[in-house]
Amino acid sequence: MFEQELNKYWKTVVDTIQDGVMIVDTKGIITSVNRAFETITGHSRTDIVGKPCTILSCNACEVVLGNKGHHWCMLFQKGKLKMQKCVIIRKDGEPIHIVKNASVLLDSKGNITGAVETITDITDLIEKETQIETFRRELGAEDRFYGIIGNAAPMQHVFTMITNASGSDAPVIIFGESGTGKELVARAIHKSGPRKNKSYVKVSCAALNESLLESELFGHVKGAYTGAFQSRTGRFEAAHKGDIFLDEIGDLPLSTQVKLLRVLEEKIIERVGDHKPIQTDVRIITATNKDLKQLVDQGVFREDFYYRINVLPIWIPPLRERTSDIPLLAESFFQRIYLKSEKQIQGIANEALDLMIHYPWPGNVRELKSTLEYAFVACQRSMIGPEHLPPNILNMENPYKTSEPSSGDLNEIKKRRLIDALQQSGGNQSEAARILGISRTSVWNQIRKYGIKPARKSAG
Repeated sequence: MFEQELNKYWKTVVDTIQDGVMIVDTKGIITSVNRAFETITGHSRTDIVGKPCTILSCNACEVVLGNKGHHWCMLFQKGKLKMQKCVIIRKDGEPIHIVKNASVLLDSKGNITGAVETITDITDLIEKETQIETFRRELGAEDRFYGIIGNAAPMQHVFTMITNASGSDAPVIIFGESGTGKELVARAIHKSGPRKNKSYVKVSCAALNESLLESELFGHVKGAYTGAFQSRTGRFEAAHKGDIFLDEIGDLPLSTQVKLLRVLEEKIIERVGDHKPIQTDVRIITATNKDLKQLVDQGVFREDFYYRINVLPIWIPPLRERTSDIPLLAESFFQRIYLKSEKQIQGIANEALDLMIHYPWPGNVRELKSTLEYAFVACQRSMIGPEHLPPNILNMENPYKTSEPSSGDLNEIKKRRLIDALQQSGGNQSEAARILGISRTSVWNQIRKYGIKPARKSAG
């Protein structure tokens, strides 16, 4: 009775599931399909039943024609197929990425009577994987230096200074307005230097009060102060053989400055509550958005400490001084947000990009990132337009004037750079690659992409 009831409702069950189901006979002729199969392939049941399954043009099918006309498909030899990724062609000619499972069907005597196959449409998943892979390639593109984006001349100078500083153990200090990316520069110095495989430790000097800061930096012994129930290793010990990044160094208390000066000069630390010196091998990188010389004149920053940390200074330009990098940065942030978003936004309209280029960006790169996040939330169309930008950008009365290029087209900027490099090299692609700091293959790909015809210098 149960089997009769099951057979009665079996068609309803099969038509309810989301995966496509196809049944074929021993010659590969389709005998039955479910509703999901019709939806995925575009073939109606009446169109496809009675047709060979090769009508789907699956790129994974293995056909072996036997002498007796049987076992025409490898499935009938293998018996089953599990989680096979492949591509079929819909009725309208569109390729569809699927995962299929299949098994032969046996009668009560063990004879093969046909086969059943299920297909799952994974086209959306494949497209997302492709987007992620494209984005990964973008992250490794020539416009980036250890994760820092910039083609403008001031940023190229920063990259040169990072390279120079990375090979030295001398203290580095990074100057820059809030939001310019000082921590990215610190990490780039660490990653490009000989200590890259050792620890990188960051401490915000403004986040803790004086007593907690010293314990954080140097550690403490049990009973050093109320609440010190056990000894603790400090950040300097944790960074041994590596780099320590002291952010917002301008907020460091005078008493802590004295102790750090000793660390710089003698390479030793003492835990809070202890007088036992501990040898440490740490390169110090500091950063600030303040005028330390002015703080020295005001008596709130030690002059000897200032000169001790200010050995290799690096100045990061504000975003308003490198506006040609805004399209690159905007594109990068757009791609990052797009990958996390469900919205199908295709890009940034030139009118919106032009507004961003002329805005003064008091919050620098950090503010630009926040602006793109805001725009993604506000945008309900296929392109981010001016109306989707924050009010302070949309309604600015006096746009910042700059002598930098104002082109909003990212590809145009890359094309111009390549043309300039090819002109300098006389059309020599290897030399152009050296000038741009990219591979010769990248130069060749860009030449093809932008339709550039480099002319070599005539001999003579």
